[in-house]
Amino acid sequence: MARYLLFPGRHHVLTRFQADYLSRLAAGEAAASDGPCTVVWAVTSANHGNTRRNPVPYHRREAAIERFSVLTGLRSVVAPVFDVAATDRFAEVTVKTVAAVTGLELTPADTVLACSTPEVAAMYRRLGFPVAGVEADVDPPPRPWDVLLRLAAGDDSWRDLAHPASVDVFDRYGLEGHVRSVVDDPVVGAEGGLTATRDYRSYAEAFAEAARRKWDAVRRYVRPGRIVDIGCGAGAVLELADREPALRESDLIGVEVARHLFEECVHKKAQGTFSNPNVYFYQRNVLGGAVFAPRSVDSTLTFALTHEIWSYGERMASVRRFVQAIYDHTVPGGVWINSDVCGPDGADRPVRLRLSTADGANPAQPRTDLAAAPPAEVAAYLRGLSTRARLDQFAVDFAFPFDHRPVDGAPEVVETTLGAAMDFLTRKDYPDNWLSETREQFCGLEYADWKALLADVGFEIDPASGAWRNDWIVDHRLAPVASLSTLDGRPMDWPVTHVLLVARRPVNT
Repeated sequence: MARYLLFPGRHHVLTRFQADYLSRLAAGEAAASDGPCTVVWAVTSANHGNTRRNPVPYHRREAAIERFSVLTGLRSVVAPVFDVAATDRFAEVTVKTVAAVTGLELTPADTVLACSTPEVAAMYRRLGFPVAGVEADVDPPPRPWDVLLRLAAGDDSWRDLAHPASVDVFDRYGLEGHVRSVVDDPVVGAEGGLTATRDYRSYAEAFAEAARRKWDAVRRYVRPGRIVDIGCGAGAVLELADREPALRESDLIGVEVARHLFEECVHKKAQGTFSNPNVYFYQRNVLGGAVFAPRSVDSTLTFALTHEIWSYGERMASVRRFVQAIYDHTVPGGVWINSDVCGPDGADRPVRLRLSTADGANPAQPRTDLAAAPPAEVAAYLRGLSTRARLDQFAVDFAFPFDHRPVDGAPEVVETTLGAAMDFLTRKDYPDNWLSETREQFCGLEYADWKALLADVGFEIDPASGAWRNDWIVDHRLAPVASLSTLDGRPMDWPVTHVLLVARRPVNT
């Protein structure tokens, strides 16, 4: 004799089966209790959207539920439940969240749980709630997630299985194409990040510390109008652009793929960080297709982004698609400003790399199990290694080919290529994000490669462009523990580490 049906789930797609099942269940409970029965939709992961696991944002899910309620005649209440870390108290968290959001104190005496996931149902049973199994009660029809995957695969049978309420919302808001691009994204993970091991808090802090230096280096090249920062992180550079009097009439637009960073951008805007009312943020993967209309952007900024496109995408093919997309959305006379790491000239040149063995431990063999170890253990282990031992560990964990050969009689010296040497040296000091950093290649493109690519796409390269060396890194990170030489022993100077590209779309295009 329940007054409420608690129906937890992500609810990206509502199905015809759910409509029939819930209608019959609610009618039965209402008849038994001689009063109305309300379906309480606990929409989990409500703070997630645009991720592979949660491709539909909460407000669209809520709209479909409300439409579903009208069409079925079910009395409904919708409660958003934010994502939480895995816990065996999830049922308690959900019930308390429903109480906080709606004021409904659900108890086993007046509530039946409707849930087809055995693990979740077991949590509620431990609290005393009776359970109705929904899809698990019958010869199971396709479950909602299966219906969503049919949609993502281009199988139009999803429309026959989904309830008209979901079909209507998907059609009105163009969600079908959006879901396909998110679910099938080869780069972004299920939780909306490039890797599952990146510490986004420290990443955002480091980017914020460098934002002033980055902005000062490029501000003179920025053309007012529609200004887009792709890979904007937590919006630190746009905060500085927002303070520029010359840009007060411009639109400032941030594009970020990582859910954690995008959410911080939205939070900053809500807190009044930006004085310009025309500040907007989008969670998008630029490799998934065009983000902006052709010839609609005056200035595009990218900082420390293109090496990630190279690393997580299809190398040069992905970078070329990205550069073409930037060219296409740039107005004639507009500019793309790209600042990133860069491979040395002659990256394939063989060199000798001498590394310190006295600044840490030198185990006989590198570990092969770091990918399964907790982040704190990984960081502690790496901090205890010598620079020479870190190179052997890097060779195990690096996601790209890394050929190196120890030199006989000199255990501190290896022969490798200049590009491989710089890939290691520019990553060796990131123990906290080691498993993320070793998935990225800094030295995939040389400056000559960039010039050829930009010219081929149609950009004109401003004389301000060029490769350069970060001497702070050399003085503090490289020179104290490493040195480079030719194969015959002649000392080599440290090569370039970064590139600044100022590329303009010709006015007459």
